[in-house]
Amino acid sequence: MISQINNIIGDNHTKSKKNYMKLLIKTGDINKLDVDALIVFAWENDLSVFSKFNTAMATYLKEAGTHEEFEGKEGQFLTTSSKGMISAYKLIITGLGKKDNFDIYEIYKNIALSLRKAKEFKPVKVALIPSEYWLEKYPVRKIYKIMVEASYLANYRFSKYKSEASLMKLRTVEELIMYTHPGRITGAELGMKEGLVVSEAVCFSRDLINEPACVTTPEYLSKVALSESKNSKNNTKVNIIEFDEIKKLGMGAFLGVARGSEEPPKFIRLQYKPKNSKKKIVLIGKGITFDTGGLSLKPVEYMETMKLDMAGAACVLAIFNALNQLSVSVEVVGLIAACENMPSGRALKPGDILTAMNGKTIEVLNTDAEGRLTIADAISFAVQKEKPDEIIDIATLTGACRVALGEEIAGIWGNDTKMVDLLVESGKNSGEKVWKMPLEKEYKELIKSSIADVRNIQIGRFGGAISAALFLAEFVSDISWAHLDIAGPAYAEKDTSLSEKGGVGFGVRLLLQYLTTK
Repeated sequence: MISQINNIIGDNHTKSKKNYMKLLIKTGDINKLDVDALIVFAWENDLSVFSKFNTAMATYLKEAGTHEEFEGKEGQFLTTSSKGMISAYKLIITGLGKKDNFDIYEIYKNIALSLRKAKEFKPVKVALIPSEYWLEKYPVRKIYKIMVEASYLANYRFSKYKSEASLMKLRTVEELIMYTHPGRITGAELGMKEGLVVSEAVCFSRDLINEPACVTTPEYLSKVALSESKNSKNNTKVNIIEFDEIKKLGMGAFLGVARGSEEPPKFIRLQYKPKNSKKKIVLIGKGITFDTGGLSLKPVEYMETMKLDMAGAACVLAIFNALNQLSVSVEVVGLIAACENMPSGRALKPGDILTAMNGKTIEVLNTDAEGRLTIADAISFAVQKEKPDEIIDIATLTGACRVALGEEIAGIWGNDTKMVDLLVESGKNSGEKVWKMPLEKEYKELIKSSIADVRNIQIGRFGGAISAALFLAEFVSDISWAHLDIAGPAYAEKDTSLSEKGGVGFGVRLLLQYLTTK
């Protein structure tokens, strides 16, 4: 039996023939899977997976494994031609290591690495057979969701600006078959459909981050948001607040950052409200579409990737593409204060005082600590106008967080332990790593100003990520709040298992996982 889960999808901006993947599910005899590459998984010192194949193929694999010293260790691959013994042209056996060392993140990683390995042979059709142990440990639906997400993210390419000649060299899988047993097909199909929605959202986020800043202006982000409201599948309402109204609202911190740029700022509000929703969650995404540092100018080597400083906004916009399709039952409001941070004759100067929407005054001592200024007004808007049950902000906020946690782990702070713990758990269940960080009260001394209510950068060199979180906490009031600093994992400096170099789309899977469990 074979059925198609999706229509051809891929890079919606390019419509490139080299950037799509058809998704299928199939049952039956694995020896008859007619594909270019068939991927299966083996545990360390447990090569029983070979017995899934006919006697001739199983015997050959044992001999090849011995010859190649393949033991199923993590990172090992046994790649061989099937020699015509089964219908698949090539077999890829991926070593997973020891069973007691694996978690959901490892499943994502190994599926993605396997697909990347298969792509070395420029296959058109690839089939995946999950480990039986995964299916014993987790629900069928969960595993097939992960399989789709990991495969799609590993296959992603941003090719909008590639010439036709360059496109021909890109290695992407065109057809992906997920194998399952007949008794598991219902759960597998449900998981695959859910995984497809999430994958499309992540890829949408990546596309936005990877666009150059000359394209992804505040105006462009507002048009992207408005296009989401026109998509009947999204059940989303969008309101774009322009400069004059932003000024009337008293968003002095946001406008202080925006005033150095020729690009007009946009305050973007998205709303998803299902019937009978009993809870309201506000998502705030940092929307600095290019960050020069302002008059506190960044060195050129730190500026060249600063188109990524709207990764939080890209995450929020992407999430609204998926909420309705995933039947999220809570009301979700997205807020994005979109602007550039540029130097000019009218730009914000070190030493200036700004007044935020909630009336707090801010002494600006570093114009490159601008994201917290825009988010402060977005939080104030959420508190005063939305009155939600929860606020979650997601931002590429501090280099200090990247230094502390590296390039794969986001930091999380919050004033509600239960909420923060649930977000950390959502990260574990979606393959996105998050580490709980302290809102250290003693460090509040570092953001005290002698002439204003608060300063926008800490005193001294240390505690930068914590002091930035403490700064945001000044605007939260008594609402449950969490802050995700994604400065590390938002952008990949080189290809990884799940991402090519560029925008990662970090936070989309985590927050969708969180919202679907509310």
